[in-house]
Amino acid sequence: MAVTLLLGTAATADPLYPQPDPDPFYAAPADLAAHRPGDILDARVLPPLPLFPGATVRLVEFRSTNSRGAPISATTTILTPLGQRPGMPLLSYQHFINSLGTHCAVSHLLYHNDPNLSLTTPMLNVMLAQGWTVALPDHLGPQFALGAGRLGGQITLDGIRAAKQLPELGLQSSPTALAGYSGGGLATAWAAELQPTYAPDLRLAGAAIGGAPMNLVTMAKALGFEPHPAFGLAMATAIGLEREYPDRVPTSQSLNERGLALRDQMANSCTNDILAAGVNGSARDYVTSTSVFDTPAAWSVVEENSVELYPSAPEIPIFEWHSPSDGLIPIDAIDNTNRHWCSAGVPVQTLRVADVEHLTAAVLGAPSVLPWLQGRVRGEPAPSTC
Repeated sequence: MAVTLLLGTAATADPLYPQPDPDPFYAAPADLAAHRPGDILDARVLPPLPLFPGATVRLVEFRSTNSRGAPISATTTILTPLGQRPGMPLLSYQHFINSLGTHCAVSHLLYHNDPNLSLTTPMLNVMLAQGWTVALPDHLGPQFALGAGRLGGQITLDGIRAAKQLPELGLQSSPTALAGYSGGGLATAWAAELQPTYAPDLRLAGAAIGGAPMNLVTMAKALGFEPHPAFGLAMATAIGLEREYPDRVPTSQSLNERGLALRDQMANSCTNDILAAGVNGSARDYVTSTSVFDTPAAWSVVEENSVELYPSAPEIPIFEWHSPSDGLIPIDAIDNTNRHWCSAGVPVQTLRVADVEHLTAAVLGAPSVLPWLQGRVRGEPAPSTC
């Protein structure tokens, strides 16, 4: 997950939002504002998934809140194990969605054998076999606002609230933990940060955060200003932030003809197509003037969504893992965040996996994540490498 600023005021292009999901289940009800964050709006059972044998699959729509404090609807896919027992643990796992199209929702991709989702399938199947329930929120929100990390944290927390409200799941008193990698790690980190103020009613046992872009400012400068293989994610995040903050991040107004064409090509795409469309691109190739990189209002949005720059700290134990040689995310930002959390008294256990690239680190860290999560829901003292 990455971000760059493609901003300005010269052109008049409007933000380009995703095509609505054709399934009416995803549409917000007319009385949305009458509901509280986490209230269930609708729920239905989905067909069984070969990826998760024996699990019951439910799609739950719930009320959440966007970055302006307005009510929105969001969705989470909940997997319950065979022979589910009330009170067993709940894991909210935030996949790295890194997409702009509504058909890229987890509830859709699970039925299309998306290779990015399969990276954590073994770990989640182990948890299901041990009786855990797993929630997979669509943490980018109904407008697929890639880059809006605080929004992702709020949706994650409200998805947990909703899961605990569904009577047939028996999760009202279940110990609950969070986990996520890459863009999903960003949503997980924000959920941990925001829980004390946004969802003080929730009791969380801990959060496992892997390969997360803790500072979007430094990531913007690394991926956006010079040609980079992952520029597509940078461009997509500029589009996503404009969707969530149209008055502060007017991305489309800054794009030249090539930029608008690339935006239109990406506007309803999923991760791999976004990467392919933008490979080895640079923001300078797609804007009307490089002066757009100096827009204070837009930079302030990027700062607001950067975990490293958030002054508070989580109130739950943290497990953090990454590769020291990861070329996609700023490692210094992770180290700085861990130090800040440690100084605030948070038990942080850090794992630096072997020097590998970004996605491989997700897999290599999973065997350590699982026992750490198990220890937290059992109430064991949290280990720390602070």
